[in-house]
Amino acid sequence: MFHSKLLKRLAVWAGLVLVAGATSAQSVKPVNLMVPYPAGGPSDVVARIFNTPLGKEMGRQVLVENLGGVAGALGAQKVLAAPADGNYILQGSPNEVILSPLANAAVKLKAEDFRLVHPVADGVMVFVTRKDLGVNTVDELVALARKNASRPLTYGSVGIGSLYHLIVESAQAQTGIQLAHVPYKGNAPLLQDLAGGQVDFAVLVYSAGLGALVDQGRLKVIGQLGAQRSELLKNVPAMSETQSLKHMNFRVWIGFLVPSSTPADAVQKLHAAVGKTLQDPAVRQQLAAQTLLASPPMTLAESASFYEAETARYRGIARQINLKPQ
Repeated sequence: MFHSKLLKRLAVWAGLVLVAGATSAQSVKPVNLMVPYPAGGPSDVVARIFNTPLGKEMGRQVLVENLGGVAGALGAQKVLAAPADGNYILQGSPNEVILSPLANAAVKLKAEDFRLVHPVADGVMVFVTRKDLGVNTVDELVALARKNASRPLTYGSVGIGSLYHLIVESAQAQTGIQLAHVPYKGNAPLLQDLAGGQVDFAVLVYSAGLGALVDQGRLKVIGQLGAQRSELLKNVPAMSETQSLKHMNFRVWIGFLVPSSTPADAVQKLHAAVGKTLQDPAVRQQLAAQTLLASPPMTLAESASFYEAETARYRGIARQINLKPQ
C-alpha cells in the first residue's frame, strides 16, 4: 500500500515538473530581430553586434532574421503581421518605416504603425564625388553645378524616395541649382559607378568600404552632413562650415521598433535591455569599427518624440520636392 502511494506521488511530482518545464520553455522562447535586408550587408552586421549582448540582458536568445525586398518594407510588413507581443523586433531606419510608403504605392504600412523603442546607432552621411570632378568642398560642388546649369551634374542614390535622394533634392531646393538624379538598386552598384566616373557625386553613409575607395584615391569625400564634425571623421568639414548649406543637418539613425500596439510592459522591458546593451564597451567598439556611433540614452518618451519629429521632418521634405508614390 505504502509503495503504491509513493508511486502515485512520484507520478504527480513528475507531471508537475513537466508542466513547469513546459511553462518555463514557453516564457523564454527566442526573440526575433528582423533585418529587412539580406544577410551580409551593413544592416545585418549591426544586428549581429547587438543580438548576443541584447539576449544576455533580456535573459532570452535573440535570433537575427533576414528578409530583403521592397527597399526594406517587406521585412517591416512581416513584423506588423506577427502578434504584437514584444517577441518580434524590427531593426529599422527612416528608409523603411517613414520613407518607403511615401515613395512606393505598393507599401501600405505607415510610420505610426511602429513605435521606436530606442535608437541604437547613428551613421555619418557624406558628400562623395568621383575622383576627377575637380571640387574639394561642398561650396565648390554647388558653384560647379551653377556653372554647368546647361549640363546638370549627375548624382546617384539607392532609389527614388530614399533618404539620400531626399537629402540631395533638399540641397537642390535650398541652393537653386539643377541636378540630374540617377537611381540605383543598391549601394554596391552606385559605389562602383561613382568610383568608375559614371556619376558625378552622391550622398552616402560613410562605411569601411567607402573609406577604402577613398584611401585608394578612387573617390573623394568633401563634406559630412552633420552640423558638427563627427568624432569618427574629424578631418571632414561639417555643413555648418559651408556657405551654401550651413543649416543642413542630417544623420542616419538605426533603431529597434515594435508594432505600436505592443503592450507597455513588453516595451519597457525591451527599452531597459537595449539601454544596458548600449553601455557595453564591446558593443560600442564594434559599432565604431563600422563607422557608427552608439546612440545616446533616451527615455521611452524621448524616443517617441524623436520618432515623431523625424516622421514630420521627412514628410515635409517629401512635400517640398513633390514626391509622389510610384
